Amino acid sequence: MSILQISKSTNAVNIWFDEIKMYLVLDDGRELSVPINWFPSLRDATPGQRNNWRFIGDGEGIHWNDLDEDILVEGLL
Repeated sequence: MSILQISKSTNAVNIWFDEIKMYLVLDDGRELSVPINWFPSLRDATPGQRNNWRFIGDGEGIHWNDLDEDILVEGLL
């Protein structure tokens, strides 16, 4: 008997925002949405500040230099 092992990623490949949520696409195809109210610095940021992000650790996290904010994708799962 063989066992199917599914590997799930915790690396993001895309991120965007609307007025109330942050959306992420993971490299295994899953999509997440989380309320930006969970992160006061993102909630209070301007759209320009929110959109000034970069991936860290090959997509393991997101960094906002303007806001001095880091979020690990694994923590959102």
